[in-house]
Amino acid sequence: MSEQNKEVVLKFIRAFSDGDAETAKTCLAPDAFTLAKGFGKLSGPRPYELIIATTAAFKELIPTGLRPTFHTVTAEGDRVAVEFEGDATLVNGERYCNQYCMVFTLADGLIKHVNEYYCTILADEKVLPLLAEVEAQRQKPGA
Repeated sequence: MSEQNKEVVLKFIRAFSDGDAETAKTCLAPDAFTLAKGFGKLSGPRPYELIIATTAAFKELIPTGLRPTFHTVTAEGDRVAVEFEGDATLVNGERYCNQYCMVFTLADGLIKHVNEYYCTILADEKVLPLLAEVEAQRQKPGA
């Protein structure tokens, strides 16, 4: 089961990184949630709907995708831990390189919970303003 869980997790990370919400959905349990650890504005819990919305937004915000380089993938039972780095170019042309450790808990072959560890300061500085722009565009009449 550990190898199958690794495959699901890596499929999800690639889908998330590429802004592929439809593929990400196939990896998640309906009650899945993530918890971004840390103290930045992008820290905190994200329920299933927000995971999917964030994934879809990444397609616009990070057209290159995160381009993850996986360093370690460790699985034991229903838990998978992944260390990786992203090397992306944001829609505004700025580079966005962050380091991640994500700890996944799966049930019945689907992701139920993710603890995310990454530099929230960098994400707040680079990604948060772009997310705010996307949200402002959605709030405009006729959008």
